[in-house]
Amino acid sequence: MLFRRSCTYNVEQSTRHYAKSAVTLCNLGVGATFGESVLHDLPRDSTVVTKTTCELLRVEQQDFRLIWEKNKELMNDIFTNCKLKNGFGPTVQASAAATSPTKRPLSPDHPNPALPITETPSPAMNRMGWALRILLVADNSSCLKDRKVSGKLIRKCAPGTELVDWLVNLSPIVHTRAQAAGMWQALVEEGVLAHVNKEQPFKDKCFLYRFRLDEEGGTAAAGVPQAEDLGAANEHIREGLSALFQRGPDATLRMILRKPSHERTSEELELVFEELVHIAALSHLSTSIKRELSSIFVFEAHAQAGTILFNQGDEGRSWYILLKGSVDVVIHGKGTVATLKTGDDFGKLALINDAPRAATIVLKENNCHLLRVDKEHFNRILRDVEANTLRLQEHGKDVLVLERVAKQRGQHSAFKYTVMSGTPAKMLEHLLETRLGQSVGGMDPFLDDFLLTHIVFMPVVQLVDELANYFHCDAHEDAQTPEDREYIINFKKRVIQFMQKWVMAVRHAAFEEPSVCDFIEDLAAEVEADPDLNEETSIVHNVLTQMARYQEDRNQNAGQKWKLPPNGQPICLFSGNATPSKTVIRPDDDIIFRVYCADHTYCTLRFPMHTTAELIKACAADKLQLNRGPEDLVLVEVKSNGERSVFKDNDVSIPTGLSLNGRLFVSVKDHLDALTQLQEQEGPTEGVDIDLEILSTKELAYHITLFEWDLFWAVHEYELLYHTFGRHHFGKITANLDVFLRRFNEVQYWIVTELVSTPSLSKRVGLVRKFIKLAAYCKEYQNLNAFFAVVMGLSNMAVSRLQQTWEKIPSKFRKIFQEFEALIDPSRNHRAYRVFVGKLQPPLIPFMPLLLKDMTFAHEGNKTSLDGLVNFEKMHMMAQTMRTIRFCRSRSLGLEPPSPKSEGEVRSYISSFRVIDNQRVLTAMSQKVEPTRKL
Repeated sequence: MLFRRSCTYNVEQSTRHYAKSAVTLCNLGVGATFGESVLHDLPRDSTVVTKTTCELLRVEQQDFRLIWEKNKELMNDIFTNCKLKNGFGPTVQASAAATSPTKRPLSPDHPNPALPITETPSPAMNRMGWALRILLVADNSSCLKDRKVSGKLIRKCAPGTELVDWLVNLSPIVHTRAQAAGMWQALVEEGVLAHVNKEQPFKDKCFLYRFRLDEEGGTAAAGVPQAEDLGAANEHIREGLSALFQRGPDATLRMILRKPSHERTSEELELVFEELVHIAALSHLSTSIKRELSSIFVFEAHAQAGTILFNQGDEGRSWYILLKGSVDVVIHGKGTVATLKTGDDFGKLALINDAPRAATIVLKENNCHLLRVDKEHFNRILRDVEANTLRLQEHGKDVLVLERVAKQRGQHSAFKYTVMSGTPAKMLEHLLETRLGQSVGGMDPFLDDFLLTHIVFMPVVQLVDELANYFHCDAHEDAQTPEDREYIINFKKRVIQFMQKWVMAVRHAAFEEPSVCDFIEDLAAEVEADPDLNEETSIVHNVLTQMARYQEDRNQNAGQKWKLPPNGQPICLFSGNATPSKTVIRPDDDIIFRVYCADHTYCTLRFPMHTTAELIKACAADKLQLNRGPEDLVLVEVKSNGERSVFKDNDVSIPTGLSLNGRLFVSVKDHLDALTQLQEQEGPTEGVDIDLEILSTKELAYHITLFEWDLFWAVHEYELLYHTFGRHHFGKITANLDVFLRRFNEVQYWIVTELVSTPSLSKRVGLVRKFIKLAAYCKEYQNLNAFFAVVMGLSNMAVSRLQQTWEKIPSKFRKIFQEFEALIDPSRNHRAYRVFVGKLQPPLIPFMPLLLKDMTFAHEGNKTSLDGLVNFEKMHMMAQTMRTIRFCRSRSLGLEPPSPKSEGEVRSYISSFRVIDNQRVLTAMSQKVEPTRKL
């Protein structure tokens, strides 16, 4: 609308000027176009005056730019044709070209995704290309043939579809056509394979591709391969195909980022967005901005170290993020002032301030990869974000910031705005007024985010007080109009619905605060007494039923007592019986544990789980007769490797937070260096001694999964928040999460301990095979936590160095293990695992350390408060991870039990493994069973 008004004003001014000295350049008729100078923010270079009554179609600047970006060639043709129609001949056109509004491009055009990103292929990719070509040429039914294209003979080329077919059939590790296409693209981007006309990246279509070797010709490309070459190629494929498989997803991503924005499909944009979510330099940006960036980020590759990306004093044209490599920041007169590494960004300041570059950027190493956003797009995004932002103010201050929801293709949202930030009270008011009382299917994402994370910014007591104020808003009103009464009843209904959604979202945790139970009973009494609330009776009864179940369960388990055994075993019930299925550790449960002092004497204490470190150290010091004031003492964990970790005085859940084989000490602050680990800490924890060879591997995996499912089931989503922000901030325990995390380490080090404790080479070989099969069964049962633990145990340095053992492992098992290692590969933020787990359906046990990493990433990369308002975008990111936990156990576990052979023994064995977690000790034991070979 602003553009429209200014245009009207210019026409009026121009009319007066026209009457005095204007020269008519041309007359425009029906179908003519004008005004394209808005594309580049340039002033109008002529005046347009209506001669008759006119009807026009107008395109706003922002929309015009989007159309131009997607259809540059077509739009150029239209403008050229229109100029000729309007009377501008070649002479005028040449003159116009001199003053054309088209600016010099702000940065290089989109790189061609069909071309290599390196000057020469890496040796590994060159060798892989050679091996694949040898097998293709040797295959008589191969797709690699001489073909005629447009009358020209192209030697040894093949369609993309047939290359994908061949690769999928070559190896079982390639499960999908998309994976195969990604692997071929990895060869294309290194120049090992290429489109015959250098016009296309690799596509699973009928485009023709050929190997670099065939382009160059020569003896290496001619004839049928020798038997020796064929054998070498087969061996190389067996050993190296998994490495190409791992490179496929990254190559696909780089190919997408080298395509023009308008050619990226919705699936490709989603893939880019998923990558951007995990880039630290973008963590502070909203989801909507990241989605915008998904379509405009451009990939750049620079082969040579020493290349200058831009010079100090240059115009700021682009913002960069380092994906791979490093750059030096050089300032005149000072030299190199900083070195930026992978994940760092630079160049944004010059764009924001519209100022010259403040430093020169020089590539420090070869083959640097960067993401680039050009100035035009950068500024457009900032403008669009502000245009789509709605700010609600009270007393001149922002209290709620909303952002318009962008419609995603194929998706429908019942809400036009999402909450970006706000005061806790205003966000609750917004929820009650706009997100409840509507017939919308499922849980509203904003409501769910609020219920999962409100404890960070709005404690339960405060939330209940606010809800009570809304529910009793009529308490002080004597006379009410029918409209007032209707409004009040509707608000009461929304509060009741909020309570129902709260209980659905967080389950028993909603009832742990007494004020919540009191409020629910208050609601029930009022609903019973008010006929206008009859429709809500069933909702309230359902909530009361849930609360009664919680209280009954709590009463049944009151006085529950746990113990932390002295010899490193995991926590267990004091009764000595096996821990009942799905037993939750509660804050007021007692736990019995030992606390040592520097001379290794100890006392045994019994405290509730929620007891603070300060109270534990004071009681231990008294029992151990340490005559020091509490301010001089600290509570410390001494780990099996001698490391010391000091607890904060207000920390809770202390005994369950100890590491494997860790011990609790109380010490004078100044004497921490005198603390040493106990002798038994260097040995294994106590566990059932059994010959693993007699146990069925599948039965072992089955019972491990059942055992760990119960541990996982006991972990509440809130515990992830307590762990991330710090238990001491909430005064809440994370005992169930602690036990589950400890289990991961226990399984991992159990694998290592068993292998380095086995002196017989043949038995070690048998154990490695058994553990690879165990990982396979855990993967089949979707116990990914145990799967990771087993594979990481086999990858431990003390195991991987056992060359004699691994040499005797059959190639079939080594290949399976390589696939498993590819799946747990941490590169690209565990991309391989995320893609795999994204295709699974519940029930499953996720890799918990990665979920905690995501929580920490969201926490440390984003402020909790922005300008005095809760940063709700951060809450949304954390709630997404918490919802993963909910999704994984949204169905009950119902595994088909294997034929039982020794069920009792297996269940007893897997509940407490013999474990050494001191890496130095494990490495020494590994050296003992297999001394390092002398060269």
